[in-house]
Amino acid sequence: MSATDSAARKEDNDSGLAAKDPRKRRRALLIVLLIFVVLGLGWFLLWLFVFSKRETTDNAYVGGNQVAISAQVPGTVVAILADDTQRVEAGQVLVRLDSTDADVRLRQASSALAQAVRQVRQQTDSATSADAAVAARRVDLKKAQADLQRHLPLLAEHAESPEIVQHLRDGVEQAQTALDAAVAQGNAARAAIEGTVTAENPAVEQARANFRAAWVAAQRNAIYAPVSGYVAQRSVQVGNSVQPGQQLMTVVPLHDLWIDANFKESQLRRIRIGQPVKFSADVYGSGVEYHGKVVGLGAGTGSVFSLLPAQNATGNWIKVVQRVPVRIAIDNKDLEQHPLRIGLSTEVTVDITDDRGAVLAQAPAQKATAETDVYDRMAVKADEEAEKIIRANLGRTDGR
Repeated sequence: MSATDSAARKEDNDSGLAAKDPRKRRRALLIVLLIFVVLGLGWFLLWLFVFSKRETTDNAYVGGNQVAISAQVPGTVVAILADDTQRVEAGQVLVRLDSTDADVRLRQASSALAQAVRQVRQQTDSATSADAAVAARRVDLKKAQADLQRHLPLLAEHAESPEIVQHLRDGVEQAQTALDAAVAQGNAARAAIEGTVTAENPAVEQARANFRAAWVAAQRNAIYAPVSGYVAQRSVQVGNSVQPGQQLMTVVPLHDLWIDANFKESQLRRIRIGQPVKFSADVYGSGVEYHGKVVGLGAGTGSVFSLLPAQNATGNWIKVVQRVPVRIAIDNKDLEQHPLRIGLSTEVTVDITDDRGAVLAQAPAQKATAETDVYDRMAVKADEEAEKIIRANLGRTDGR
């Protein structure tokens, strides 16, 4: 084969490859284009059916009540019965104060109540005696009047001396005066007891109130836990002299927590009360999912309620995206299985598919946010102790 033939064949091969390259290039570009179209379509569908149906933030933290335990009466601490991290039950004694002075005042109030009951009983007996005296004076008056009436006809017939009749008239007047005095004494005796039984007499009620106050004051030397929870921030020490209102420790109920999720203002457009929520806590990781619902949106942004709110109307101004706290209730079943602590970080996702609910609460709360009956029980016990003292001093004959 000559050199001329070889060169011609090589030229033919190069022209064939050149003809095939544009087709491969177009095919590759078409494949790349299809990939981008599919990715774009997938992203659009993902946004349409997933991302557009939820709002997410990791600026969310566990919130809860922090019940400050403080003294109600002054005193010296003699015992501390609960420490940090320990669980306490509602009504459990947390701190005891020296009760010497309170016990003395309680005994004085107890004696005063017993004395008041006995004085009212004495007044009742005096009123009864006064009534008997009135009845006796009435009999004396009737007798004097009868004697006078018997002697008046004799005086008309000059069979009786005027001196004797005058003496009888004087006797009637004296009997009338004695009756009037007895009636006045009876009224005075009944004024202190009339209209009430012994146990409801004003003097007894006043003594009962004083005893109740002394009894409650004595009980307040034992500082009770108003709610069940866990102790934190204990600062009190044995021997401390405490004053009313001084914080001694904190009790945190961990059975009724919530989430404060701080959403950007641009995320609030479709968030409504009642929407379902899912969230995870950093302490357990994304493998543990909690459930809850939106129960309310804050009345203002976080910056408004800060200690030093921003003054945007003065100086140079830079726009900062604001956040509004959204309160989320947590399902208690999830809390029982995986307990949380206040302040823990969470990542919250709100399902905004149904955005027909209310943005703000439409009616006031129908029940208390938090309540305790520990102090009510204390007052009831005080009344029971007062009743025992009253019954013990009423006497056998005073069944009232």
